[in-house]
Amino acid sequence: MPKIANSKVQLIWQTGKHYKTQAEKAVKAAGATNVYVTDFISRMDMAYSAANLLISRAGASTISELCLIGKATILVPSPNVAEDHQTKNAQALEKNGAAVMVCDTDAKDQLIDKALMLIEDTEALKELEKNAKTMALPHSAKLIADEVIKTATQKQSI
Repeated sequence: MPKIANSKVQLIWQTGKHYKTQAEKAVKAAGATNVYVTDFISRMDMAYSAANLLISRAGASTISELCLIGKATILVPSPNVAEDHQTKNAQALEKNGAAVMVCDTDAKDQLIDKALMLIEDTEALKELEKNAKTMALPHSAKLIADEVIKTATQKQSI
């Protein structure tokens, strides 16, 4: 928190309800007047719009959103999910230059330094944004529906 407090960044920190009080104490102790702590963001569109860099877990729905909006992102996959699928999601984006991945076990030591360095590199941010957009599937719901209909139709023909 002291690194953030001494930086030029403004941080919106969505903690979830269980961690909000702990986060507020850390922010206050560091004198970080540039950090806004909230347990929930109801207008993610506005938060995304305000952000130059996102730090996020790597669930499938989140990955889909991040690619559609084309925001530079550092992904920190949760290790507490089935078959470590968030790591696979994050690796796919990182492999394509669409995100930066920091392992959960490394986050405490690396995440803030990496984020502060990346936020200053406008070219790297633009590259991540461009590459994220190339991975987006803007009409994915229609593709899924078409596939379901196709599969259902094939089974009826058998």
